[in-house]
Amino acid sequence: MDNLPKRIVVKIGSSLLTNNGRGLDRTAIYEWARQIATLHARGIEVVLVSSGAVAEGVVRMNLPERPKKLPALQACASIGQMGLIETWWQALIQKGVQSSQILLTHDDLAHRSRYLNISQTMSQLLAWRVVPVINENDTVSYGEIKFGDNDTLGAMSATMIGADLYIILTDQDGVFTDNPRTNPNAKLITSERAMADYLFDVAGDGGKWGSGGMLTKIRAGRLTAMANCPTIIANGKVENVIVRLADGETIGTRLTTDHADRLIAKKQWLATHLRMAGTLIIDDGAVKAITEQHKSLLPVGVLDVQGDFDMGDVVEIVNTQKVRLAVGQVGFDSSQAKQITQKHTDEVLQILNLSDNDKAIMVHRDDMAVL
Repeated sequence: MDNLPKRIVVKIGSSLLTNNGRGLDRTAIYEWARQIATLHARGIEVVLVSSGAVAEGVVRMNLPERPKKLPALQACASIGQMGLIETWWQALIQKGVQSSQILLTHDDLAHRSRYLNISQTMSQLLAWRVVPVINENDTVSYGEIKFGDNDTLGAMSATMIGADLYIILTDQDGVFTDNPRTNPNAKLITSERAMADYLFDVAGDGGKWGSGGMLTKIRAGRLTAMANCPTIIANGKVENVIVRLADGETIGTRLTTDHADRLIAKKQWLATHLRMAGTLIIDDGAVKAITEQHKSLLPVGVLDVQGDFDMGDVVEIVNTQKVRLAVGQVGFDSSQAKQITQKHTDEVLQILNLSDNDKAIMVHRDDMAVL
């Protein structure tokens, strides 16, 4: 039993939570709440990522259909979120489990200080034996600060809290070798590396199977891979599915990871990062070092530092013509970085009062994605 997960993120999509896109399926929600309470009673920490706010808002406003314009969608999300969190709270508290609401945008997790603050808040909630219920803050999310799907939000949440398992519940039985709705010979893939490229080929496009699409779930599995967290994609209508998956039963598709995959996944995550906290302008020698020799970026090769960022933030690395060459997690905050530009390692150690050469690296190669 020691190898069973102790901290789980469960994401439930709109296709399961709503009655054909019209309002919340409270019977189903109460059943999932019972399963979560069962795990909670065992001492397993659970974080829930729940869609459904817009659909509930449509019902509460008695609209004939889901709005298409952004202001109306955001208004529906604002109205429906109250019903969504109220339903989850009632369903969980009846089983003796306290819950909380967390609304996030991509911007919240892109900035290191806010990321750490959210992480600390979630850690406190889990320590208090509270189940956080997370959803995207659709009322303010737009464009570049929007996750776009809760599969990604759940994956980033799982990575942030160091989850042992990420469960994505959908209206499909898992990932198949082909579309099972059109090919009766399609077979369920029960286990595969999250970084296996062919999964994108069998997943189809974003809207093909279900509301979020299987493609976003594969991408989510790749995100959690960098934190050594397996992802399971399973049918949420299977009896007692959350408990059975936590017990290690084979249901749906399990996406696994290893050390090599974790490095690949992290670099891909960096490469697709939406917002840069700052910019490092590097000289020709540093360009060659990171692009051809695959070395870490040292302060001596950095000509200029732009922006205001914290250690661990994602920054862009550009040449003197301002062409973006790479992105990476910076080893210093902007104030420190500006002090050590064009400085050799021994000078960096002296200026910042460091004792370890390994700490005198601007961006480590394992924390960098060359574009």
